[in-house]
Amino acid sequence: MALPLALDIALRHLLHRRRQTLVSLLGVTLGVAFFIAISAMLQGFQRDFIARIIDIQPHIIVMDDVRQPPRQPVERTYPDGAVLLHSLKPREETRGLRGARNMLATLEETPGLHVAPALSGNGLIHFGGKDISVNITGINPEQERKVTHIEKDLLSGTLDALYTTSNAIILGEGVAKKAGIRKDDLINVVSPAGVMMKMKVVALFSSGITVLDNFDTYVLLKKAQVLQNRPNVINRLKIRLDDVEQAGPLAGRIERQFGYRAEPWQEQSRNVLSIYVIQNAIMYPTVSAILIVACFGIFNVISTVVFEKTRDIGIMKSMGFRDSDVRLVFVMEGLIVGVVGTLIGWLIGWMLIEFMASLKFEMEGFVKAQGFVLFRSPRHYLISGGMAVLSAALAAWLPARRASRLNPVDIVRGAG
Repeated sequence: MALPLALDIALRHLLHRRRQTLVSLLGVTLGVAFFIAISAMLQGFQRDFIARIIDIQPHIIVMDDVRQPPRQPVERTYPDGAVLLHSLKPREETRGLRGARNMLATLEETPGLHVAPALSGNGLIHFGGKDISVNITGINPEQERKVTHIEKDLLSGTLDALYTTSNAIILGEGVAKKAGIRKDDLINVVSPAGVMMKMKVVALFSSGITVLDNFDTYVLLKKAQVLQNRPNVINRLKIRLDDVEQAGPLAGRIERQFGYRAEPWQEQSRNVLSIYVIQNAIMYPTVSAILIVACFGIFNVISTVVFEKTRDIGIMKSMGFRDSDVRLVFVMEGLIVGVVGTLIGWLIGWMLIEFMASLKFEMEGFVKAQGFVLFRSPRHYLISGGMAVLSAALAAWLPARRASRLNPVDIVRGAG
């Protein structure tokens, strides 16, 4: 059977039931369009968040912590003791990275790796009658430049002002907004050790990541050690890699070598990344359900056509049409709806993306953005189109198979 003939018959069948055909076509179109638009939006935000994390934060952080709590002295002394001891006072561990200088020297010899020391701890900022909980990180600006890009996120001031100004501090934009703090203001900073220090705000930064901007502050490493009452102590090693994909394997090797917990960027942001995974698991099936509903519409249309055109099918078979020819006609009907719906859906999906891109508004969630962050990819069009056409063909297959099995003799007898 010639393909143009099958196409002509299929078109006539679909045009005979215009309303049902349009409903099925609309379902495929909306499914494709929403799949493209939602994929662009979800992947846009996810890629933007990951790009910012990789750009702003260290790729690996070595902490003064361990994965498994150490065994207590009595447990090491009597590993197979017959007496069970309760209410033992655990040995107090001195916090901080032991042998930090040797660790720094060893890591600096690794090709493609940049490392900087830091002391991180909690603190309280008092200004204008308000108390704000913050994370205070002591850094050496020269080394910090190698592992983070905080300098390019400064809204005012410079990183070197930590050197040139006595008791200088850099605040996140969110921290400053909470108490109305501005550059050059004097604030009181209190540590859990009870040390209070009057400090001058020399710069403000905005990384675009809400949790960092709302809690992070930076001071000189020496000032942090005084404020925390921990002289010569380092509790963080920040590491930046030339190849960010090596963060996971390298963190594992560092942890095995030095014994301290080493977190790659994926683990540092695992809470947010897990939310994105759940979000994808909900949204994509929801959008795909639109296509599934549309497929039921295609199935219904073609099943109705088969029922109504039973006599025509009998005539076609008596004229020499084979079972495969009849199947081709009805599968072609599904493919027409799938292909046309896909093409229109692509156009509407593209228009939706461009419309969302034109909207400008303040958005603050895990990241701050001026409107929707969109990721345009041909894959979204190919995947949505492939799903639509394949689903339409499968929806048409069952009624097409039923039509091909009709016996022309039985049809004629039934008509008689």
